[in-house]
Amino acid sequence: MEKTVAIPENVQIEIKGLQVTVKGNDELSRDFSDPRLNGLIKIEKKDSTIHVSNSEDSRKIGANVGTIAAHIKNMILGVTTGFKYTMKIMYTHFPLTVSISGDEIQIKNFFGEKGSRTAGIVGKTEVKVDKEYVILTGNNVEDVGQTAANIERACKLTGRDRRIFQDGIFLTDRQLKTGEKV
Repeated sequence: MEKTVAIPENVQIEIKGLQVTVKGNDELSRDFSDPRLNGLIKIEKKDSTIHVSNSEDSRKIGANVGTIAAHIKNMILGVTTGFKYTMKIMYTHFPLTVSISGDEIQIKNFFGEKGSRTAGIVGKTEVKVDKEYVILTGNNVEDVGQTAANIERACKLTGRDRRIFQDGIFLTDRQLKTGEKV
């Protein structure tokens, strides 16, 4: 199986074995080496495309070829345009207060709780808190997505009916920084 990824003009890609570095407006690198795939997957750069292929005809290894190609596409999108996730702050009775302190997001007054809940900011993700929105931007889609998941997990409710108690911070929109849908 073989997957190809086109390289835009303003992007440089370096490949050393299974380690890929993508340079554009920013730089992202990732190591795809895995002991289970030792020597079975090959990443090559030919002209203006990247070829990800496997040497063995196996479904599991073929699935990894597609996954690696998708990761490289996301890295190229990240260094050229970047990603923007929008989350909405929802509450019915107790108004939530969301603030940023260092590499954490503080969520205060969740259901009237005295303490604050925290969510970690992953990587170089930039967080901006508007009145009722939390806007996450960054070049690495995995870091931005994990930060959004950390925020949603920090507002998790236990022991209450989620259909009635709908307070929290929820992901409402995922798009590129240019405004296109992901």
